[in-house]
Amino acid sequence: VQLQAFGGGLVQARGSLRLSCVASGLRFSNYYMNWFRQAPGKEREFVAAVSRYGGTTNYADSVKGRFTISRDNAKNTVYLQMNRLKPEDTAIYYCAAETPGTSRSDYWGQGTLVTVSS
Repeated sequence: VQLQAFGGGLVQARGSLRLSCVASGLRFSNYYMNWFRQAPGKEREFVAAVSRYGGTTNYADSVKGRFTISRDNAKNTVYLQMNRLKPEDTAIYYCAAETPGTSRSDYWGQGTLVTVSS
């Protein structure tokens, strides 16, 4: 199983980025897909989740209304559209695949760095 996240970079505050995560080696539609992030010196935190077919999403309060998670099962890809970025959004962003009903992410991507300048 492999999850490859990309799309990070340097962006100014109030700008936008779209992260993508491509999965291989698993039946993608069997998994919830999550995004987490870890800022320098901080613990990893949950950002967003999407159900198997995209019908249900969930967000951390800190990103609600600014970030949108979506998925394309035909492309084995999950996305995170990030708008109105803030310097405090600076972190390494990780995608993860979660077996429904377990509340545990079984597979993780390598992370992509997002840096938001003020």
